[in-house]
Order: sequence, then C-alpha cells, then structure tokens
Amino acid sequence: MEWSIQEIAKKAGTTSRTLRHYGERGLLEPSRIGVNGYRYYDQEALVRLQRILLLRELGLSLPAIAEVLAGQRDTSAALRTHLALLEQERERIGRVIASVRTTLHKTERGEELMAEEVFDGFDHTTYEQEVTERWGREAYEKGDRWWRSLDAAQKRAFMDEQAGIARDFGRAAQAGLAADSDEVQDIARRQVVWLSATTSPSREYVIGLGRMYVDDPRFTVNYDKHGEGTAVLVRDALAIYAERNL
Repeated sequence: MEWSIQEIAKKAGTTSRTLRHYGERGLLEPSRIGVNGYRYYDQEALVRLQRILLLRELGLSLPAIAEVLAGQRDTSAALRTHLALLEQERERIGRVIASVRTTLHKTERGEELMAEEVFDGFDHTTYEQEVTERWGREAYEKGDRWWRSLDAAQKRAFMDEQAGIARDFGRAAQAGLAADSDEVQDIARRQVVWLSATTSPSREYVIGLGRMYVDDPRFTVNYDKHGEGTAVLVRDALAIYAERNL
C-alpha cells in the first residue's frame, strides 16, 4: 500500500513542501516517483516520517535527525527509544501544568510563591545537544553555568527582555522598515547585547544565528507570531549589524 505526497502531508498534519524538503535533505526519500512526477510513499516511508516528526518535536535539528536515523537501523529499537523520550516529555509537561496551576492558585489566594514551584518543569537544557553540535560543548556549559547562577527574578527579566526585542522587530516588520535602517539596526544591537550575556558573539555566530531563525521553523514561529516576515527581518538585520560591527 502507498500514499501520494498530498495524502501523507494531510494525514501527518504537515505540507507537501516540507516533505519535499525532507527528501532534499536525504531524510525521507519517496518510495517511487510516478510518470506524472508525483511522489508516493509506502509503509516503511510512513514509519520513517513518524520518526522524523517525533524527533522534531523533541527539538532536534535536521542534521541531528539525519545522524540519529543513520545510526538506528532497527526500527523497533528506534521506536522504543522515541516512546521512552515521549514519556519523559509527558512527565515534564505534567510538571509544567502542576507548576502553572500552583502559581494560579497561590496568586488568587495572595500566598507567597516559591521559585522552585514557579519554574518546575521548565527545562532550559532541552537544546543541550543542538547547542553543543552547533557551537561546541564549551559554549553550552558557559551558558548553562550563567543561567543556573540567576535567581527567579533575573531569569524572568532576561526572558522578558528578549520578548521585548522580538516585539520591536515585529513592529518594525509591520511598519515596512528596512533591515539597514537606523531603527532596525538599533534593535539588532540590543539583540547582540542580549546574546552577550551568555556568549561572546562573533560575526559568524550572529549571522548563523540569524539564518537559523528563518531556516528552523521552531524559531521562525517565535518571531513571525509578531507579524509575517519578522524572522526574515531579524536575519537580515543581524547580518548587516554583524558585518558592520563585529
């Protein structure tokens, strides 16, 4: 039994464009290509796509997924691994829900909050493997030490600052401001200063990070929720800022 690319995309909740992209990256080859040029996928491809989507949900980049798939030839063993990871994630999400519920109840009753209760389940190490692969173990460990040194208020202030920068990029995108305009370049400067808290951003680092905001849907959505095209503006603005200043 086989399915067309449109059928698979619909059933998987994704798009034909995404499936073709996976094919171009060597992650998901079609079982066959018809004389009409349509791509078709069999059961084996279906299982492979499930593994790809599971790994994406766990936060892995496409290069990392390629390595995982290449190293796990036993489908049953791979699925058992995925299942264990998903169960861990379910447990973490349960802790997050309990944390938010505790915060809500205590806030409504005017009771004092404990930092451990507020942030239980929020795991900043989710991207440990990806950061290590992209920028090295030292970069991850430096950022990890810095994050753990903050108290709850400092962590919240740090995240709020980034949220403000993202909103300002969104407003600039909606206003049609150019990436090299003074206003947008000032926002890019704030972004680089924010990054400097955890690393020493080089020209290559900042340019690469900006590209990732567009190339990786997980990050694109965080910017484009402030307005379509925001991620592209961030990428271009950071590249210009890095070329001029780093």
